[in-house]
Amino acid sequence: MPKAKGKTRRQKFGYSVNRKRLNRNARRKAAPRIECSHIRHAWDHAKSVRQNLAEMGLAVDPNRAVPLRKRKVKAMEVDIEERPKELVRKPYVLNDLEAEASLPEKKGNTLSRDLIDYVRYMVENHGEDYKVSGSGPVGWLGRRPGPFAA
Repeated sequence: MPKAKGKTRRQKFGYSVNRKRLNRNARRKAAPRIECSHIRHAWDHAKSVRQNLAEMGLAVDPNRAVPLRKRKVKAMEVDIEERPKELVRKPYVLNDLEAEASLPEKKGNTLSRDLIDYVRYMVENHGEDYKVSGSGPVGWLGRRPGPFAA
């Protein structure tokens, strides 16, 4: 099929394009940023994902890392060949991950500090008298008399 007349154009070199930034951005898109800082610092870009994770003592495929035991046929002790364990060259990554996972979880479902102080002030001064606590001098928040919803 013939091309439309005047639509083909010779490609010209773009002198205004920053080639270094262009290549750097292409590299970043091809290999996205690893969120875990321990793994990111130990990562070797010259190696594959499987090799990197094996050196850190991590598994690529959890199904192969922990195989299911088949109980159908018991092999003789002579026939059992153990697979050679993969050498962990970077055990500090695994130790850092375990230490981070063993830290206590931060409780994040608490109220704000100023709301806690406000409720504490009202309970200390007025107790269960909600009408007085709603119309007091600190009632500037527009609270209506009623139990505190905490």
